[in-house]
Amino acid sequence: QVQLVESGGGLVQAGGSLRLSCAASGSIGSINVMGWYRQAPGKQRELVATITTSGTANIADSVKGRFTISRNNAQNTMYLQMNSLKPEDTAVYYCNVRKVFPVPTDYWGQGTQVTVSS
Repeated sequence: QVQLVESGGGLVQAGGSLRLSCAASGSIGSINVMGWYRQAPGKQRELVATITTSGTANIADSVKGRFTISRNNAQNTMYLQMNSLKPEDTAVYYCNVRKVFPVPTDYWGQGTQVTVSS
């Protein structure tokens, strides 16, 4: 069973920074994609960034240049460094792992709240 635990959310003023962490336990496989998604009140969950086991990152245009995703394969951890935060970044941020084998399977964390005040 895979479990994901996020941490690092909180309240920050516009222009500030936060660093989110996601720790995965259980078997997530040697090939997988880890990612961050967010959901603001009244909106659908949206992709923020993903990163493959080999380190290839995909960043949403809305956060490109401000957010950086990274991971530590040896520790099964993932990070999201968020700089120059804006009020529109306010959302619950969810950690996701997609195992590739034996069948594609998604796992989600419980979410961590990020609130950016203007």
